[in-house]
Amino acid sequence: MVIITLQRNKCIGCNYCVEMAPQQFQMSKKDGKTVLLHGQEKKGFFTLKSNDYSILEACENASKACPVNIISVKNK
Repeated sequence: MVIITLQRNKCIGCNYCVEMAPQQFQMSKKDGKTVLLHGQEKKGFFTLKSNDYSILEACENASKACPVNIISVKNK
């Protein structure tokens, strides 16, 4: 299972995650911060659990590209 976590309130809106993994991230038109598509929010953290391993590499690249390190990707 691939687990992606986003700490959205610390997002600076650089758009790198969207460029690396557009299937999982998009920018909000309201506040210019990233949105984890299909993520569930809990205490400021958005989490997506998926059995689709095809998203793993793109999401790992998005995590590495993030200048404020608010994206974590786990492969369990």
